[in-house]
Amino acid sequence: MGITLLWLSLIVLLPLSAVFAKSLGAGWSGFWAAAGSERALAAYRLSFGGALLAAAVNLVFGLLVAWVLVRYAFPGRRLLGALVDLPFALPTAVAGIALTALYAESGPIGRVLAAADLPVAYRPAGVVVALVFIGLPFVVRTVEPVLAQVSRETEEAALTLGATRLQTFRRVILPALAPALATGFALAFARGAGEYGSVIFIAGNMPYRSEIAPLLIITQLEEYDYAGATAIAVVMLLISFLMLLLLNLLQVWQRRTAA
Repeated sequence: MGITLLWLSLIVLLPLSAVFAKSLGAGWSGFWAAAGSERALAAYRLSFGGALLAAAVNLVFGLLVAWVLVRYAFPGRRLLGALVDLPFALPTAVAGIALTALYAESGPIGRVLAAADLPVAYRPAGVVVALVFIGLPFVVRTVEPVLAQVSRETEEAALTLGATRLQTFRRVILPALAPALATGFALAFARGAGEYGSVIFIAGNMPYRSEIAPLLIITQLEEYDYAGATAIAVVMLLISFLMLLLLNLLQVWQRRTAA
């Protein structure tokens, strides 16, 4: 226990304490002026709103991908599993460049979307696309082992008793997957809220419109406004921590209800 607490203190608590201390370098007035500016608020909305939307999309399609990988045997199944893990190994800058090449108005996908008046690149939609890409593996790999343990006999019993496939999924399978889905959602959200490399190339980085909070922190650091940069970082840290805490409490409640 002592070694664990010492290690966590050195790796996690000490750096976070330094961030909090640095953010108050200009006093409370300076902290709120930097953290609560209109530009910072717009960046928060895009970062956290985009992360929530991307995590919600991954919640649906991540479950679908996990279902296919677990329940179906088909040629190329291992290849599909490797592709799911690709965002883990791919450098984020490479992912950002690739997505920009695809979704820019000169790209193969972006050209079609632009013709339909649905441009993606250099807009908030591009941020969501990038966050969906990097967040999908978190949901798939969290749900997949739990889904593999769901008893087929229970499903067959429900179908034998007259339940439809939708009722079986909603009343038998989904409750068993709920904690894993919540965990995958939380991990995808946390990763998306702080993502930088894969987003800056496709976002456009326009203040008040397509500028994410991590980029604003970098901008403040380049201007030697360390107190302002750490103030924004503290706000992001607190919001992310509260979201993760809420989801963890929800998981605990779900386990107690299931028990």
